[in-house]
Order: sequence, then structure tokens, then C-alpha cells
Amino acid sequence: MNSVLGLSAAVMLILLFLKVPVFISILGGSAIYFVMNPNVNAVVFAQQAITGTESISLLAVPFFVCAGVFMNYTGVTKRIMDFCAMITGRMSGGLAQVNVLLSTLMGGLSGSNLADAAMEAKMLVPEMEAKGFSREFSTVVTAASSMITPLIPPGIAMILYGCIANVSIGKLFISGLGVGTILCASMMILVRFVSKKRGYAPMRTEKITASGFIKATKPAILPLCLPIIIIGGIRIGVFTATEAGAVAIIYAMILGLFYKEMRIKDMLQGLKETVCTTTSIMLIVSAACVFSWILTKERIPQQLTAYIVQVIDNKYVFLFIINVFLLLVGMFIEGNASMIILVPLLAPIAASYGINEIQFAMIYIFNNAIGALSPPMGTLMFVTCSITKCKTGSFIKEAVPFYILLFVDLMLLTYVPFFTTFLVDIFY
Repeated sequence: MNSVLGLSAAVMLILLFLKVPVFISILGGSAIYFVMNPNVNAVVFAQQAITGTESISLLAVPFFVCAGVFMNYTGVTKRIMDFCAMITGRMSGGLAQVNVLLSTLMGGLSGSNLADAAMEAKMLVPEMEAKGFSREFSTVVTAASSMITPLIPPGIAMILYGCIANVSIGKLFISGLGVGTILCASMMILVRFVSKKRGYAPMRTEKITASGFIKATKPAILPLCLPIIIIGGIRIGVFTATEAGAVAIIYAMILGLFYKEMRIKDMLQGLKETVCTTTSIMLIVSAACVFSWILTKERIPQQLTAYIVQVIDNKYVFLFIINVFLLLVGMFIEGNASMIILVPLLAPIAASYGINEIQFAMIYIFNNAIGALSPPMGTLMFVTCSITKCKTGSFIKEAVPFYILLFVDLMLLTYVPFFTTFLVDIFY
């Protein structure tokens, strides 16, 4: 690595740690390379910044963001929550179980973990506190369960990873169903043990009646069909992952008309939110494409691959080191930013060890999800704590059992490929 590239990377990292917006940090570091390297045409800087966002696959990002926003304006969340309450009502820690299951099901609708966390922190945490749950536990469950969202299709993280590493987004969606379900089940088991120990009561003790089951399930059927439509349509070839986003928007609008809860005002506000969210993502993608071009020109991925393969001859050791590295990175750098910078470097190395591309993708995305929950810069932690007024120190202390659970789940995904690939093998 030459001195100019080293200086460029150093400037970028310093700006990131100073909490300068991610896209400015990456562009700032990249600009140093072009300014101080006379052998490179500065026009390439602008070309890469523009062409990096012109991928057809990236159209799925605004589509799914818009569909998720529209879902929030159609009353879908309340219907899904009633359905979750019906299923988990007799479990220990009833409302906490509702929280976990709601995140899993809403992940198939919204695709955004921060939006999911903010929504549940406002809706469920006050009700959980009123039922006797501690504020710290309620906040931690909300933040931890929101980790499931990027793992359930149509998670934005899977779309970005697929575009960056040239991996089938449809296969990532299928794999995410299995991984998200595993995390949901393990988290519900942990919540049950904690709730039993602390005496958090179920929401009800009697069995659900047939009429009660139908009453809670009927309003949720149409919203729950969306993930089935997306996965099914992609698998049988009716539409691509990108086109599935447009289908999701149309479906959300149909639900809005059917439920008569989304007005023109809500639609305009939803479009505004979509533009703001998409812009922030695309600015990062644009900036990162410039930096990725620099890395490619300097042959950094090839050199790094050759060095690591020479030093580490065991893929299991490599995976463990990568997990530790990504967990540390996730503590300081936002997940999408680290993905765009690191995936072009790490994916080729993983492939050289013969690691399944879908397995490595899910390991990477899972690490990013843990980073969003981890101090000192965990976005999920800060979003939920700011809404519930929970102290960060209390949050971290309460979250220790969840961190242990997440590490165990991560090791399962890392060393048992079956958990990340079995659904893909079945469907494909």
C-alpha cells in the first residue's frame, strides 16, 4: 500500500471517528488520493461517484423503503401486533414476546431496523412498563429484537450486500428467512427465562378460543402475505428483486385503500420520508464506489487475499478472526458504511477459502446487526434509549444476556453452514 493511499485511508477513518457524516468522510479520504496522485485523472472521481449509483439492483432500495413507510400509514402495525399478542399471550413475559415476534414479522414489511426500533419503542415500551416490566428490560428487548429486521427480507442490508458482492439478492432473501427465524426463536427463549425469573406474567392464562383466533388472524392475513409474494415472485421468476420492490409499493397502497386508513396527506409524507432515507443511503453508496475504485486500482483486494491466505491456512480460524474484527468495527462504524468499504475486500478472501458466498454474506450482515446494538456507537441502542429515556449504562448492563445469546447464534451461523444455506438449497 503506497503512502498516498495510506494517507487517504487515515483521513477517512479520522473523519469517521470524529462523527463527520459517512459520505463526507469517505469522499474526503478519496479526494486526498486524487489530489496527491498526479498519475490519476481527477475526472474519474466524479465518474465513479455518479456511476456507482446507477445499478438497476439499487432501485430496490427506494422501492422497499417506500413500501415500508406506506405500511406504517395503513394501520398494518396495529393489526400485526394484535396477531402477535394472540400467538404469544400465554407465554411468560407476554408483551416482551409480542415485541420480539412483532419485529420479526414487521421486518418482512419495513426492511429498516431503526424505523422498527423507533416504532416499537413508542408503541410497546410504555405499555410494557405499565404491566410491570422494567424500563431497562423493555428498552433492551425492543432494541435487540429490531436486529432481526435486516435479516428478514426485504432487509436493505441484503440488497446492498448483493449489489456490492454480486450475490443473488433472491438467495440472500431466502437465507435471511431461516437466519431471522433462528434469531427470533432463540430470543423468545431467552425472554421466557428472564421473565420467569423476574415474575413477568403472561398476558392471559386461558386458551384462545376459535373465534378469538379468527378475530386476531383475519386482519393480519393480507399484510403477512407480502413476504410470501416477494419471495414467491422472485423464486418462480415472475419478477426480479428490484421489481419486487415496486410490487410491494403497489401492495401497500392497495392495503391503504382497503383499510381506508392512508390519506393523500399520509402518502405525500411517506414519499418525503422515502426520499430522505434513500438519499442518505445513496450518498454513502456513491462515496464508497469512489473508494472501492481506488482499492481496485491499487490491487489491494488481491494483495490482501494473498497475504491472509499465506498467513492463515485454516478457514475456520479465518472466520473467527473476521468475526472479532467485524464486531470491533461495528462498535464504531455504521453498518452500511462498513459494508460498502469492507465487503469488496473480504468477500474475495472468503471465496478463496471455499466459504459459501451466502453463508459469508449472512455472517457479515449478522455482525453488522450486532454492531448496531453495541456501545459506544450502536445506533439501535441510542434510538431506543432516546425515546424511552433509559440510561445508556443501565441499557448495557441489562443487555449482557442478549450479547451472550447473539455471540452463540453468530458461532452457529459461522461454523454450521446448514443454518444459512438449508433454505437456499431447498428453494434453488
